[in-house]
Amino acid sequence: MTRRLLAYAALACLALVPVVARAQAPESAIEGIKKRGSMVVGMATFVPWAMRDTQGNLIGFEIDVANKLATDLGVKLELVPTAWDGIIPALLAGKFDVIIGGMTVTTKRNLTVNFSAPYDYAGTSLGVAAAMKDGFKIEALNSPKMTLTCRRGATSCANIAEYFPKAVLRQFDDDAALVQEVLNGNAQAFGASEPLPSRVATENPTKVFAPFTQDDELNRLPAAMAVRKGDVDTLNILDNWIRVNTKFFQQRRHFWFETQDWRAQVKTN
Repeated sequence: MTRRLLAYAALACLALVPVVARAQAPESAIEGIKKRGSMVVGMATFVPWAMRDTQGNLIGFEIDVANKLATDLGVKLELVPTAWDGIIPALLAGKFDVIIGGMTVTTKRNLTVNFSAPYDYAGTSLGVAAAMKDGFKIEALNSPKMTLTCRRGATSCANIAEYFPKAVLRQFDDDAALVQEVLNGNAQAFGASEPLPSRVATENPTKVFAPFTQDDELNRLPAAMAVRKGDVDTLNILDNWIRVNTKFFQQRRHFWFETQDWRAQVKTN
């Protein structure tokens, strides 16, 4: 009799486990989005992913992506511009539902957040001082005499530190500042994703040149949306939405990365 009672007690405890687990599970971001009727997106300004137009509105490739996702979900969109080096902690703190900001997938980041299926690819390229153009060899940048700049928290900073460990590395919070250091002669090169190096070189041919094309960057990684760990429902929605919108991504990438049709809209400093 005692054995039978113990068996019943054990089965009763096992039956309670799924109930307890469900009670403790946090609400998925997609459920929160549906309840409030709006999607809160964390992003940072990177030309042409996201930037201010002449009216102060946010425009760019990632803004188009976020707008279409919100429209397809049938909710409003709220954009939360955030410093890049603090964007993952802000997601984990619940400041927004998802990061849509051209974030490249790295193992270190993946330990903290879950990534959707890739919807784009980005790599690290260089903008180098024009004075170094004749006979330029990339190895020349790996020297204590060289100062290189990059954006704090971006993958390009990690790439620059890896490829040029002997160089002095200076980090900035926005693209304009890291580029300006090279234009002013205070640094010999900056690292960033295309099309920034090529655009700066085109606009300042006597001061900067871009030694790489998009096909031979220092590296090339998939870009994806990021959500909090354990949020499988939101991840499923994002993955499938990305898969059915391939043509949309191709069209918007062509407009923002392969044309200059948007330049007149951009706010100048």
